[in-house]
Order: sequence, then C-alpha cells, then structure tokens
Amino acid sequence: MTKLTLTNYALGNTTVLENEFIDQYMVKANGEYVKVYLLLLRHRNRPDGMMSVTEMADILECTENDVRRALKYWKKQELLDYAEAEKLHTEAQTKPEQPDPVPDHTASVSLSEPSGTNIQQYRSRHERKEFKELMFVAEQYLGKTLSSVDIDTITYFYDALHMSAELIEYLIEYCVENGHKSMHYIRKVALSWNEQKITTVSEAKSSTVLYNKNCYSVLNAYGIKGRAPAASETAYIRRWNEEYGFSLDLILEACNRTMNTIHQPNFEYTDTILKNWLDKNVRHRKDVDALDINYIKEKERRKKSAGKTAAVSKSGKNNKFNNFSGRSYDMDSLERRLVQQ
Repeated sequence: MTKLTLTNYALGNTTVLENEFIDQYMVKANGEYVKVYLLLLRHRNRPDGMMSVTEMADILECTENDVRRALKYWKKQELLDYAEAEKLHTEAQTKPEQPDPVPDHTASVSLSEPSGTNIQQYRSRHERKEFKELMFVAEQYLGKTLSSVDIDTITYFYDALHMSAELIEYLIEYCVENGHKSMHYIRKVALSWNEQKITTVSEAKSSTVLYNKNCYSVLNAYGIKGRAPAASETAYIRRWNEEYGFSLDLILEACNRTMNTIHQPNFEYTDTILKNWLDKNVRHRKDVDALDINYIKEKERRKKSAGKTAAVSKSGKNNKFNNFSGRSYDMDSLERRLVQQ
C-alpha cells in the first residue's frame, strides 16, 4: 500500500482558503471555475488591484471565454465582483479589407463579500474571532465536525436571533448535558429562548432551572420518583408551560385531578384537562374555581330537571285497574231494597 504523507508548512507566503468555500461552494462548482477563484484569491493583494482576463487565461492555460464564464459564475454566487472593459483600437472609416481590430481585454476583478444577502451576514460573522471560537467549542460539545447544516443553524442563532456567542455556547452545553445533541432539538430550544426574550446566560440559566423544577414537580405530582422525565413527557410539560402558557400551580392542579380521577399518571389525560381550561380562557386558580362552581350548579340543575321529569312520568303512568271505568251506586236505594225483602 502506498503511504501518503501530508506536510503543512505554515509560511508567510500562504494563501488561506476559508472552510466555508469548501463546504458551501466548491462541491457545487465546475473544477475550472474553482481554479479561477483560487487564482484570484492568490493574487487578491496585488498592488495594482486587478488582473486581466488574458493574464488569467495564460496562467491557467485556458481560453478567455472560460475565464469569463467562471467570473460570471462566481459573481452570480456573490463571492466576487468584476468589471470588464474592452478597448477596441479602431480607426474611423476603416477600410472593408482591413482585418477586424483585436480587442484588448482588461478586467478589474476583486473578491468581495456578498451584499444584501444572508451569505454576507454569514461571511462577516464567520470571519470574527469569537464566531470561529464558537465553532470550535460547538464541535467539542457535539463530539463531531460540524456539517454545513450545523454551521448554518448556529449562524442563524448568531445573525437572525441575535444571540451572543456566549449564549449560544451555553445553549449547546445545556442541550448536550440533557442528552440532546440533535441540532434540530437545539434549534427548538433556541427559538423558545428567543420567544421568552432571553438574551443573556444568566437569564437562560434562570429559565432552565425553572424548567427543570417544572419537570420534577410534575413527576412528583404523579408519584414518579427516582428518574428524569422521558422525552415525550418533557414535550408535554414544555407544551403546557410554553405553548399553553399555564403556570406551574395550574399544571400541578391538572395532574392532581388526573390522579384523583383515573388513579394513575397519564400525560394525555392531563393534557385534555389543560386544553379544556385553555379553551375556556383559564389563567388563574380562581378561574378554575369559578368553572368548578358553574359545573356543580349545572349538575344540580340537571339533577333537579331529571327528578321533575321522572315525577311527571310516574304520576301519569297507568296501572292495570285504570283500564276499567268506575261505577256509581245509590246507597239509599240499595238499603230500602234490602229492608223490603
């Protein structure tokens, strides 16, 4: 087997290529286009600040049209900008038999950051020291090399949600410590923090402490001891607290009613209770008490109504003697008849 040895000499005359280019752009681009980009990167600090299309074609041993196609591709990707001027050495009233003038192609080409796009934000952030350090820390916590999707997600936290690098680092640490390395899960937690307007690590810690308190309080209400909540259980608890907006005391009341009714822990049954409260705009314990009073009154009303219906039905019910018509007797006449006999 052939042994391949790679040696890296970090010399001063080194051209540095961002990993972003490799991850995001190189894999999709034509190989000749990549060569043009690397050449431009190599000469981006030239004193004259420009390279001609002809010069690039000579260096790369390709046609000028090949260079132009590459430049147009990278301009479309918003990784560079260039302006080409064609200087035609012509004379007025040229004779028909004269050969066509040869254009002198020069191009002012400069690598540039994309403007007006999310890519611009990405690159500007990515070049910051703190963001690069964040990428390194994220890889350590997640135990893997970040994929392009992972990088895009963390960039979204940084640019769109305006989370600081310190807060993102704590976000990843918190999720990993709770057994979640999925970037999808981490994103959900980040969005939740954003909705709660959490902007600092101290605020995040307070929120997570409260969240953990809620989880274990619910388990205690169910009589569950000695274990952490399962993923499906935490999903219910998060929904009750964040989506439904119920306070811990109302959640625990629903749990207690679940145990009193079916005598066993059941997150789905508790969810039904809380959904009913949500539909009836319950927000405080007094609202629950008011619902209970109304329920008792309605129950009594139905009971009385049912009793009256039963009494009317009973009084109007015929027995076997009611089928015969009654007879009337003249007692005085009967008495005289008996005496006369």
